[in-house]
Amino acid sequence: MSLAGQYLGLQLLIVLAVLVGVIFISLAQSVQTFERVEGRRALSAAESLAAMPVVRSLLPGAEPGQGAALPAVAESARTVSGSSFVILAKPDRTVLTSPDPSQLGTLLDLGDSDVLLGRAWTGAVNMNGKVSLVAHVPVLNDEGRMVGIVAVGGNYPSVWERLGDAVPDLLTYLGVSLALGTAGSVLLSRRVKRQTLGLEPEEIAGLVEHREAILHGVKEGVIALDPHERITVANEGAREFLGLPMDCVGRKLNELGVEPQLREVLTTEQPDPDRLVLAGERVVVLNRKPVLSHGRVIGSVTTLRDRTELSTLEKELGATRTTTDTLRAQTHEFANQLHTISGLIQLKEYDEVVSFVSGVSLSRTRLHDDVTSRIHDPALAAMLIAKASLAAERVVTLQLDQNSMLGRVDEQLSRDLTTIVGNLVDNAMDAVAGSPDATVRVTLAEEPDSVVITVRDSGPGVVEERMADIFRQGFTTKAITADGGRGFGLALTRLACLRRGGEVNVHNDGGAVFTASLKKRSPIE
Repeated sequence: MSLAGQYLGLQLLIVLAVLVGVIFISLAQSVQTFERVEGRRALSAAESLAAMPVVRSLLPGAEPGQGAALPAVAESARTVSGSSFVILAKPDRTVLTSPDPSQLGTLLDLGDSDVLLGRAWTGAVNMNGKVSLVAHVPVLNDEGRMVGIVAVGGNYPSVWERLGDAVPDLLTYLGVSLALGTAGSVLLSRRVKRQTLGLEPEEIAGLVEHREAILHGVKEGVIALDPHERITVANEGAREFLGLPMDCVGRKLNELGVEPQLREVLTTEQPDPDRLVLAGERVVVLNRKPVLSHGRVIGSVTTLRDRTELSTLEKELGATRTTTDTLRAQTHEFANQLHTISGLIQLKEYDEVVSFVSGVSLSRTRLHDDVTSRIHDPALAAMLIAKASLAAERVVTLQLDQNSMLGRVDEQLSRDLTTIVGNLVDNAMDAVAGSPDATVRVTLAEEPDSVVITVRDSGPGVVEERMADIFRQGFTTKAITADGGRGFGLALTRLACLRRGGEVNVHNDGGAVFTASLKKRSPIE
């Protein structure tokens, strides 16, 4: 059945239910009206009959079925009042006159009446198997003594009689109600269909089920907010990425303890299609789009994708490219040295050739031995040697602390150490670039179950207000400042430390001092 048909059927059922209620109320009201109107009429007729002198004088000596005066007076009162019956009885309830001859000489049924106490009474009495509305009035003589009873009453109308009286009005009510219900159903169905884009309830339910299946079936996270930062939709992926509880829908972000940086990304307009943020230990790509309805913004929807492994690989690839660029620069440097040696030989300055070669060899051997004698991990040692050459080109002095010592480590730890040291050294060289006496000092300390890395530079240091956010700067679209690091270096450094059960922090001491610690064995191993 269509939506309009359902509304019409529902309205008709409501109208019928109301009509049935009206019928019962009308029947109850008709009974009350009959008791009120007919009771007053019967009581008035009974009082008039009881006050008649002829009744008061003849009633004490009357006998059932004898005399014609009392029956004539009673019948006249019945005709005038329109009652069903008028009965005269003695104080002992013996019936003297009655429209039903069979009642003569019998006892008058008084029901709950208190007429024998000398008071008038009106109420229902069961007479001959029928419930009648009866008024009882005592007949008093001149001395005030009760000499008889007058009973005037009428039979209650049947249900069908009362229903027949109410049918014309009920039909009018039914017709008006049906007309109003039909018009209201049509108008309501049209309004609802406009609001539901012309879809029937079954189609709406199907769309909702289809949307739920898609929403909770995708791996990516999906979260929707209304203009008041209240969550309206959140699938399993979004709850996992953002650490939200199962009952997060309908609650505001600030109630759920979402980090300020994530709240900013989820609630502010996004200039770029994708935005990288750090959610816990994950690098997450957020893509936020506003939701429009009739040209008005009614909320936003944001998709979340995990890029942790991809970002780590990108950083490692970047480090490899940096090493390649450094080796390429060294190739040019060696070419220049070879050209110098060739020129000296052509000039037959053999002593100068020997002296030049010895100087170059000694410098290279000293750098190599200085690093490899303390750092026994080949990848990390090679990276430090390459960074030293790069630092020399940038007029920065890169020093390995004399107390540094690190043995050979496993492949995973070697990659993490290379990432951390490379990022911290690059940031340190950026911080001191262009300053006089630019110096970067690296210290590696190996402990029984962990490795501690300290990178100290002679730069201006980190602004105190930025220290709490410095390891997340690479994941915002805000302008990058000198104290904020570059790219994702610092955030990936923190991520590598957290992954191995360590931490990284920074303080100022004649420049920025970064200290990173990480366990030799990852907590998940």
